[in-house]
Amino acid sequence: MRRPSLTVLAASLLLASGAAFAANTTIPAAAVKTAEQLRDRAMHDDTGYRIAESLTTEVGQRLAGSPADKRGVDWAIAKFKELGFDKVYTEPVTYPKWVRRSESGAIVSPFPQSLVLAALGYSPGTPEGGLTAQVVRFASLDALKNADPASVKGKIVYIGFRMQRHKDGHDYGTGSAIRTQGPVIAQAKGAAGFLLRSAGTDPESRTPHAGVTGFRDPAKTIPAAALSNPDADQLERALAYGKPVTVKLDLDCGIEGEYTGANVIGEITGAKYPDQVVAIGGHLDSWDLGTGAIDDAAGVAIAMGAAKLIHDLPRRPDRTIRVIAFANEEMGLWGGRAYAEKHAGEVGKFQLGTESDFGSGRIWRMSASVKPQARGAIEQIARVLAPIGVAYDARRPGGGGSDLSQMHAKGMAALSLTQDGTHYFDWHHTANDTFDKIDPKDLAQNVAVYAAFSYMAAQAEGDFGSAPGAFADDGAGE
Repeated sequence: MRRPSLTVLAASLLLASGAAFAANTTIPAAAVKTAEQLRDRAMHDDTGYRIAESLTTEVGQRLAGSPADKRGVDWAIAKFKELGFDKVYTEPVTYPKWVRRSESGAIVSPFPQSLVLAALGYSPGTPEGGLTAQVVRFASLDALKNADPASVKGKIVYIGFRMQRHKDGHDYGTGSAIRTQGPVIAQAKGAAGFLLRSAGTDPESRTPHAGVTGFRDPAKTIPAAALSNPDADQLERALAYGKPVTVKLDLDCGIEGEYTGANVIGEITGAKYPDQVVAIGGHLDSWDLGTGAIDDAAGVAIAMGAAKLIHDLPRRPDRTIRVIAFANEEMGLWGGRAYAEKHAGEVGKFQLGTESDFGSGRIWRMSASVKPQARGAIEQIARVLAPIGVAYDARRPGGGGSDLSQMHAKGMAALSLTQDGTHYFDWHHTANDTFDKIDPKDLAQNVAVYAAFSYMAAQAEGDFGSAPGAFADDGAGE
């Protein structure tokens, strides 16, 4: 367990200032009963599933900055209105426009053959005629960090970390770090290019996984791509012969100026405290290889579907339910960061929030970052969710999901609702991220969780502790 920092202790004192005997936040019995009814209704409702079907069919892939990006925004506006949301609006988000046109790769020697790969986000293209260089392999990111630049200069760096399937998907922490940091480190050491084994858990599928790099300065980049797992195996077998292995990369991609997209927001207006909000959502963009079904049409659909069920209740909730379809999460949380910057001064109006961005597998764990006086209310939520398979881990902090983690960092009280990600990284960022990967019963369970918790948070007597800096590190992490 980490010790709370002085900042956290100070924030805790601020929360408690003038309220040493502050009343506990509670959820009225009537609200609990309604939440149970919402939960049970959602388990047999296909609204979320049909929303995901609509987005993946009518728009398909939604690479940020592409023509489909605008179609996705238009779709979200129309869908919010069709579902009856009280207020629908957009907020602009500006970011670099990265374009993928074509990509190919091949082993040139000693065993000539093609390789299946995908260019990584913010990678520049190769020179005309491609880039041909010897491959140098590193066992890990740390090994690359510690490498003599002379061993890297002019070569194509390759790291072959192999992700394994886990329910919580924790190997992605290593895989994504290699993908984001590896190209940056390799460039700084003078490498000509960068390859990695895809950050994915599909050992038999010849489908590379896209993803973003950590490049931020266009003047300090090198061509970077991800190999499918079988092609990474093939490259490693070639390297095992002990002979120099030369690879050619031919990438036609790169940044073409800036693009202004939008976060699309729909609200169910609160009847009693309309300025206080429960924030939920997903990200509207996707990578371009599949149709962005599990990442993240599912998340958008879960949030929209949950809010629609609350909308259809006989009475409006006390607080506003705000659904945010975030722009350009995939290339650096651009929508989430823009949203947090715009609304940081309103963090005290945010009751509780979290985003769905881990597919559509069943939610099995809930954790929370809230003030101590709200732990009882979280336990009330946990009891409503327990019958549909959600366990409450009181030791873990809640992070709010990918984009809403940015509001959490500003002080928004947050949940983490962890889905079963055993197979998520089989399809994540690949051509196989398609609608057929969404199980309607699993998605319905997600909608049930989001509908029940959102309604209970909206009806709570008291708040969950939103305050600037209060949850930057609550000391609950391991």
